[in-house]
Amino acid sequence: MSIKTWKSRPLYTAIVEILERKGPLTDAELYDLLKESYEGIGFGNLNKTLMRMEIEGRVYVSALTKGKRRVELTEKKES
Repeated sequence: MSIKTWKSRPLYTAIVEILERKGPLTDAELYDLLKESYEGIGFGNLNKTLMRMEIEGRVYVSALTKGKRRVELTEKKES
């Protein structure tokens, strides 16, 4: 029986940190990097988080080819 515990950092924070460090990535590359830290993450969970982040204006997701997407951080506007 495995015991699931809360992660100390949310998934969206990890996504932002990876994209800041590595730059734009494909969704598959991002998923592979996240799997190292988040065992139980599924591709659907990643898509849901990316959709929420895109609505909030944190990331921009664009289609590269069929089944492949590019994920990049949006520029922060300074006030």
